[in-house]
Amino acid sequence: MYKGIEASRGIGIGSICLITDYDLSFEAKHIEDTEAEKNRLRAAVEVLKVKTSAMADNIRKTIGAKEAEIMEGHIAMIADPAMSGEMNKMIDAGQCAEAAVTAVCDMFIGMFSKMEDDMMRQRASDISDVKTGLLKELLGIEDVDISKVPQGTVLVAHDLTPSMTSQIVKENVVGIITEVGGKTSHSAILARALEIPAVLSVPGITEKVKDKDTAVVDGTEGVVYINPDGEIVSKYVIKREEFIRAQAELESFRGEETLTADGMKVELFCNIGTPKDAKKAIECDGEGIGLFRSEFLFMDKSHLPSEDEQFEAYKEAIEIMNGKTVIIRTLDIGGDKEIPYLGLEKEDNPFLGYRAVRYCLANPEIYKTQLRGILRASAFGKAKIMVPLVTCVDEIRAVKALVEECKKELSSENIGFDEKIEVGCMVETAAASLIADMLAKEADFFSIGTNDLTQYTMSVDRGNAKVAYLYSAFQPAVLRSIKNIIEAGKAVGIPVGMCGEAAADPLMIPLLISFGLDEYSVNSVLVLTARSIISKWSKADADALAEQVLALSTEAEVVAALKAAAR
Repeated sequence: MYKGIEASRGIGIGSICLITDYDLSFEAKHIEDTEAEKNRLRAAVEVLKVKTSAMADNIRKTIGAKEAEIMEGHIAMIADPAMSGEMNKMIDAGQCAEAAVTAVCDMFIGMFSKMEDDMMRQRASDISDVKTGLLKELLGIEDVDISKVPQGTVLVAHDLTPSMTSQIVKENVVGIITEVGGKTSHSAILARALEIPAVLSVPGITEKVKDKDTAVVDGTEGVVYINPDGEIVSKYVIKREEFIRAQAELESFRGEETLTADGMKVELFCNIGTPKDAKKAIECDGEGIGLFRSEFLFMDKSHLPSEDEQFEAYKEAIEIMNGKTVIIRTLDIGGDKEIPYLGLEKEDNPFLGYRAVRYCLANPEIYKTQLRGILRASAFGKAKIMVPLVTCVDEIRAVKALVEECKKELSSENIGFDEKIEVGCMVETAAASLIADMLAKEADFFSIGTNDLTQYTMSVDRGNAKVAYLYSAFQPAVLRSIKNIIEAGKAVGIPVGMCGEAAADPLMIPLLISFGLDEYSVNSVLVLTARSIISKWSKADADALAEQVLALSTEAEVVAALKAAAR
């Protein structure tokens, strides 16, 4: 048995097709005719754009428009003048096209791969995919045609890139296993969209298997068996049938309100990173957007996005949601999110430094441009403004003052906006948790960011494997903090939501019901699953479990008790 990351749920049993890596080695020659070399690079770029566009069209037809945007994003990267400009500069200096592609892509890969945010790290994988594609064109290497694998195939690769995944014929592939990748990787997203079980980040798996080996892929538990005995295969055949039945039952929750077993209504929102992600939220039956990560608008450009550019992006998401709430988090940069053109200085402790609302308040013109864009978009639906990394009352007051300043400006310019737009704060630091009662008197709503709340409460660097055992939202200190935040909001009558990963965790959900959470914001594909889990718990049962759990002293005891209750 091999363990990995459960990236796409379900059970797959089939015969392995091992995909070997390409040999992309080259001799770094000095170039005399730099114009001819730039033309060679341009030709490779154009061919790759055509191929990638064809992949996007194929995904659009076979999977969906949302998933096609992954390859459209690759096209944008290939065509990015900042990237191609840097490559051309290197060629002008005498580097060959292959060396220029490698150096420039590796620079961006290095920048993005250091980030803690999974969605930001995914950019590194996407750029790596583009780099591989360009090098293959320059070196004349033919693609492996995954579309021709037979029915009942389990694909095994070091990394199944989006360009490779886009070739998959759903009817032929029953499972995916890779050595790298995570739940938020684009390959994982495509695997989920295709409903193919996938287990990623299985160490050294390509060296432990060969073509035609039998594999069992448990994408729900993140487990892989190679050449298992008949007893294990029989067990997983039964599990596969049970999973198929359970998925069919989930569809009965589509279009329904999100209710506990005793009829208490809560809201089930979605987290998004781009305006077009709102379409996926609607497709997955989300009741609103609990977190729109606006920094993606800044990271996708080589310059500060203008007020009009931001307005159009926010407006697009708001109109797609058609009257449902869209909570827009203002610029959350610094820490793990670098934007080169902003010129942020390197810091010894970036997560404790000049980031998020601290940067925004110190750069009011940049911040006001964003706030004006959000306010203008609010005229087209129901928008809310959410402030990240609040640690004191002064910060939320300062943001509200800037919002009022922007309102006056827009009014004088006869530009419409929602006069009653709400301004809330993310509660994701120990400081904010401790003064939640004070912040609740200033904010119109709370949203708990459990990823950072856990990190700051436990004083743990989640990128440090040596202390990773401390990084858990089920630590008693974190649970008490969550309870305190919700109670503080309830005491003054403001709604409290949660947009961190814990909001979709089946073990956490009964505790959140007990604490009184109003709004759960989850990955779009988890909406029906979360609604199903919420429907199984009454407030009384959740209260009894919470009382038991809050009396426990260790994370291990908490998790054990919650697992026992879930069973």
